[in-house]
Amino acid sequence: MALQWLSLVGAIWLQSINGTNSNFPAYSSELKRFLSISQPQLNNLAAASDAGKVLGWISGTAAAHLPLWSVLLIGATLGLIGYGIQYLFLANQISSLSYWQVFLLTVLAGNSICWINTVCYIVSIKNFPLDRQIATGLSSSYIGFSAKIYTDIVDVVAPNSPSERAKLFLLLNSVLPLGVCILAAPLARDLNVGKSRKLAGGFIFMFAVTVFTGIYAVITSLRSSTLRFLHPLTILVGVGVFLILPLVVPLFEKIRETLQQKCLIRVHDEGASATSTENGEKLEEGESNLSNFCEESIEEIGVKLMIRKVEFWLYFFAYLFGATVGLVYLNNLGQIAESRGCLAATSLVSLSSAFSFFGRLIPAFHDYFFSKMHWPIFWSDTTPYGTEVGSLLSPSAATWSCRGANIGYLPTAPATTQTANGIGSSTDCQRHPKHHIGTNGGTR
Repeated sequence: MALQWLSLVGAIWLQSINGTNSNFPAYSSELKRFLSISQPQLNNLAAASDAGKVLGWISGTAAAHLPLWSVLLIGATLGLIGYGIQYLFLANQISSLSYWQVFLLTVLAGNSICWINTVCYIVSIKNFPLDRQIATGLSSSYIGFSAKIYTDIVDVVAPNSPSERAKLFLLLNSVLPLGVCILAAPLARDLNVGKSRKLAGGFIFMFAVTVFTGIYAVITSLRSSTLRFLHPLTILVGVGVFLILPLVVPLFEKIRETLQQKCLIRVHDEGASATSTENGEKLEEGESNLSNFCEESIEEIGVKLMIRKVEFWLYFFAYLFGATVGLVYLNNLGQIAESRGCLAATSLVSLSSAFSFFGRLIPAFHDYFFSKMHWPIFWSDTTPYGTEVGSLLSPSAATWSCRGANIGYLPTAPATTQTANGIGSSTDCQRHPKHHIGTNGGTR
């Protein structure tokens, strides 16, 4: 049980540093000046990261044949190459790079996100078979927190120089995911959870931590006059504390399991022993039936059958059109800030990241608190659009939160969730015992 929760914490940490493409607006202006490129060319670089995710199916295929830890390290290595060479170029360690070389490196870096994301999906789904949608939604929401983390680190190390900040963003994008992946690699495995136990208490605590994390992120990103006395290092330490807090759940479970083992009393009375044995057999039989029910409800399908299903094409077009809402605006946030005379583009990126974090969390809340009401996923997916219309006073926050919600609903949709085979099926066996399709591990 403790390892089960620890694997989810590992997925949360991985997702929290996996959104390396989300901080592109923070250094895009400096990159444009350094490469001496036009605005359309810069837009193409922003789109290159998403182009790399088109090849995200490769990570799903690799996950079906390779250990998860190796898939994780492959993704981190791709990011190290993609962002690392760009950093060396800006740091004048490489004499020259053509525009198309930078474009291809950005494609490679964008594809690296898919590999890490695929591992996080598989770990969440396999280790929480009856709560796969909640676990996946909860962990994937933290990818919206990435830009906030990177921005806070840059604020501490290089608070003033735009060129140094741009270099540091690229350096962090290349090195930080690799370091976290190495630390989390032992947790990236299928624990073969055979028994179903109540996890409500742990999920409620996780939700509480996540909500307070988002509130803290929004408040510290506003940089109002009342918060100007806070040193950037203090803000970064606070972010670290909120990232460590989810460890409370596996620690509590470990302590509880240890105490239960110490408190076991052997009953020597034959009658009591027989009764206990009979009850144990019934319990095991019930758990076995539940496990068999889940296994029977999950049906793996191949590519040919998948593309003939309506559900696949609904998912495909929802991701194609829904996940790109506000993408052009957000990728050009740095340029927009400069054109309006705002020099604190990174503050806008940090604020947008905080609201994206909340937006991505909406699907997990929906799955946990409203699934018993059997609300259609379509109703949920239309909610963000209404929010966006009514939030014109802070377009950056509104766009990120709405876009985050749109993206968040996709991997947690009851009929479309990732499995270990990359192209497979894994919906909630309690509510949707039907065919399903998987994702390519990509995220925007």
